[in-house]
Amino acid sequence: MEKLGKKPNSKNLDLNNCALSAADVTELASLLPFLPELEEISLSWNGCVGGTLKALTVQLHHVNLLKVLRLNNCRLTAEDVISLGEAFEIVSQLEELDLSWNSNIGGKLSLLTKKLQEGCKLKCLKITDCNLTAKDGESLAEILNVIPNLEVLDLSINKNIGCSMKVIAQDLKNVPGLKELNLHMCGLKQDSLQGLDTALQHLTELRKLNISCNREIGGGFKASTAHLASLKNLEVLDLHQCCVTEEDMTVLSQVIPLLSSLQELNLSSNKNVGLSSDPLLGRLRFLPKLRSVTISNCGLGEESLSSLAEAALHLPELEILDLSWNKCVGGNLKLLLGALKLATEIQVLRLSSCNLVAEDLALLTSLRQDGHLARLQKLDLSYNNTISDEGWAVFCQGLGAFKELSELDVSLRPSSCRDCGPWFWELLAALTQLPALAELGMQRWALSESQRKQMEGFNQDNKRNIRFDC
Repeated sequence: MEKLGKKPNSKNLDLNNCALSAADVTELASLLPFLPELEEISLSWNGCVGGTLKALTVQLHHVNLLKVLRLNNCRLTAEDVISLGEAFEIVSQLEELDLSWNSNIGGKLSLLTKKLQEGCKLKCLKITDCNLTAKDGESLAEILNVIPNLEVLDLSINKNIGCSMKVIAQDLKNVPGLKELNLHMCGLKQDSLQGLDTALQHLTELRKLNISCNREIGGGFKASTAHLASLKNLEVLDLHQCCVTEEDMTVLSQVIPLLSSLQELNLSSNKNVGLSSDPLLGRLRFLPKLRSVTISNCGLGEESLSSLAEAALHLPELEILDLSWNKCVGGNLKLLLGALKLATEIQVLRLSSCNLVAEDLALLTSLRQDGHLARLQKLDLSYNNTISDEGWAVFCQGLGAFKELSELDVSLRPSSCRDCGPWFWELLAALTQLPALAELGMQRWALSESQRKQMEGFNQDNKRNIRFDC
């Protein structure tokens, strides 16, 4: 561990991203007999581990207390998968296995799953972006009855596994304690969604459900939400980029407000949200525990923005609000005035590409000067080329009041280039009053030579370490 610049720990062997060689893996294996208390091994992001895992697994009987094994992005081979399967008979206490980002696992998962035995204590299984096939999905379904303690299942970014999702869904009843299910970008279709909905009646402990970036499920919600409303413990629901239809929105407007424990809701990149969102956004008032509302690029109109503003008055715990890529916000930020005054917990506000105008920035600064937005840490105003130099000047003059701000982005659109006006000096003066600021995005603002020198010397002159992204 000292050789690799890490601190020794008898229970946690963390060699993540250490550029290990095959020889290092062999040396590591020889040390396992001297680490009987070891509970965690992380070799992630070491490509040379692939093809050498057997040297390690044959020694795992020396660490029979092992609970966590992380091997993501290790370029594992079929032989490694076989060796790992054989090790399951030894590491009977294993609770977490992460094999993510190993594309060669695809088509070979059965080499691992057929070795799992009754009474396996696995609680967390992550197989993100492993090129899994429909056959792998069937192999996974077959083992759900031998891992009854499973709490986290992450199959995200496996586009071909959607074909076997109905089979997987049928066996999810065998893991009633499941708390997190991630099916992001899994190639789900409408019939997959129906099968999943049927399974939800058995997953009463579910806390997080992510079925985002499955475009072909659009139109399927109207027939597949019968059991979604029963998830009284659900805290996170991610449906972004699912091509939801207007009919879907009608159903979701009735179901989502019934998720009484919901804390995070992501509906981004669903354009039909804006066409029929008034009922849903207005009914968010019935979810007082909401901490994060992300509805970027949803085609919102002024009426839907007003509905959201009214509902937000009843969301006292709101910490994150993302309205990016909704052009209607520009010139209408005042509609959110009451909500932003009451949002005492707000920490992240994203208004990228919203057609903001000078009046909107003046509103933000006046809110802060009046004592609101006191906890704001991240503010994204990027891609708003519609703001005049006068608007930026007013904003920078009041920027110093945002004492908790750690990230600020005022970058322009990629196709743009604009001279940084006199307000630059107001910005520079404000930075001295922002002790928490660590990152400032100013892409595509053209700085004069004098301005660039001032920017380059700011950190040294003020003993700061702000990352200027210019």
